[in-house]
Amino acid sequence: MARPTRSKRNVTKIESQYVQEKEQQLATKSKEKKRLFRRLIAFGVLFSLVMGFLLVNHINQRAQMEEKQEEYHERVATLEEYKEENQDLQREVELLSDVEYILQIARKDYFFSKDGEIIFKLPDEDPSY
Repeated sequence: MARPTRSKRNVTKIESQYVQEKEQQLATKSKEKKRLFRRLIAFGVLFSLVMGFLLVNHINQRAQMEEKQEEYHERVATLEEYKEENQDLQREVELLSDVEYILQIARKDYFFSKDGEIIFKLPDEDPSY
């Protein structure tokens, strides 16, 4: 048989020192749990902020690194072009130190001729007619 349930219990509390100590222990445990929960939330928020800051810095550094690598490759390519140009200019300096080469350029570009020689300049392009 089921007992009828009462809406209010008419039970009085025992007012002993043991009960008061237990209630104080429960209250302090409840406060400690609240403090622990608050501390965990504070450390979680702090951890999230630090990790967010580190993540943003990492992303920025990766972007800077990519830019620097791109700039490095561009400068290496420019350096190679300058090295080739320098080799060409050194080759031309060597050729210009040769008297025969200088005379050949003078005859071709400036129409200098040897004694008794006649120079005819022919057009480089074919006429369109």
